[in-house]
Amino acid sequence: MFEIIKHSKKSKARLGILKTSHGNIATPFFMPIATKGSVKAVSSEEMAELGSQILLANTYHLYLQPGIKILKKFGGLHKFMNWSGPILTDSGGYQVFSLSEKTREAVSLRKITSRGVEFQSFIDGSKHLFTPEKVQDIQDIIGSDIKMVLDVCSPYPCAKSQAEKDLEITHNWAERSLKKHKTQGAPPKKSLLFGIVQGSVYKDLRIKSAKFLSQLNFDGLAIGGLAVGEPNKKMYQVLDYLMDYLPENKPRYLMGVGRPENIIEAVKRGVDMFDCVIPTREARHGRLYQMQKSKVKSQNFGKDFYRILNITNSKFSHSKQLLSSGYTFGYLRHLFKAGEPLAIRLATLHNLKFFLDLFRQMRLNISRDKL
Repeated sequence: MFEIIKHSKKSKARLGILKTSHGNIATPFFMPIATKGSVKAVSSEEMAELGSQILLANTYHLYLQPGIKILKKFGGLHKFMNWSGPILTDSGGYQVFSLSEKTREAVSLRKITSRGVEFQSFIDGSKHLFTPEKVQDIQDIIGSDIKMVLDVCSPYPCAKSQAEKDLEITHNWAERSLKKHKTQGAPPKKSLLFGIVQGSVYKDLRIKSAKFLSQLNFDGLAIGGLAVGEPNKKMYQVLDYLMDYLPENKPRYLMGVGRPENIIEAVKRGVDMFDCVIPTREARHGRLYQMQKSKVKSQNFGKDFYRILNITNSKFSHSKQLLSSGYTFGYLRHLFKAGEPLAIRLATLHNLKFFLDLFRQMRLNISRDKL
């Protein structure tokens, strides 16, 4: 399932191969976000051409739209979106809480019970219940290669008493999810199941969670509850002590962390998997990520190894500098100013290539003991 093929001599970074039913994935890797079954403004064929090894979709959104009946009729998400590579699905728990909290009716829109979490659809107001078991069933219908357990992601900042309550629920749901997963299908299982370490920024809670989940024999473990507003220093502190309590022989997934500098630091600490909306979200606002190649090679992702360009700035009006796709910066700025849909597509493709290239370079650097 997961094989480590090299440890860096310079850090705790490692190279590995994660085996799934839709192909093997070289680690560390980045998962572009295909929340509702598509990476925004980009086709599945284009994602394959960019070299994306895996995509991430969301159980909550797919459950509400198009719905499980339609996905089942099409034979799962792979066939529905014409993607032949692996797919990881988030459990949807984070969306249940975060989307509710953005409304004035947050309390009425969701409620945690002993069974699971009750919530109202943000689309039509209909009421639903997510239990750990139901979320596993939904992900099986989706056809996920890597499934996540239903969990409670504590906000930041968060009182320790609240973090403790959230952790107790998360651990209970993890056990129920694993039990359900083990009863589904005959071996070899078609999908992998990851547990999620929570505990906010409280060291004792994080360690408690890591120890508890490590004993349950999940296929991999994710680190949730970071990249929710805490300073970088706090994030790094959590990773520094937490890695020693996670199984060495299983993949480690840092959920939602996507700033390049954060990714580099996490890889150095032994993290294998990442996802984030940054490439697509930033592209929609005309912000392009650009590697400073000389600094990548000479300083090994040293300070300012990349920059973010606001392509809508007037200084790019006459720029003949080329995007990775061959179009000029001046042309892309024109498209944004003219409101042409092609602007978002070109910017998105550019940013996705940046992130996928970043991981290719990291894997190369690890193989050469330079990271």
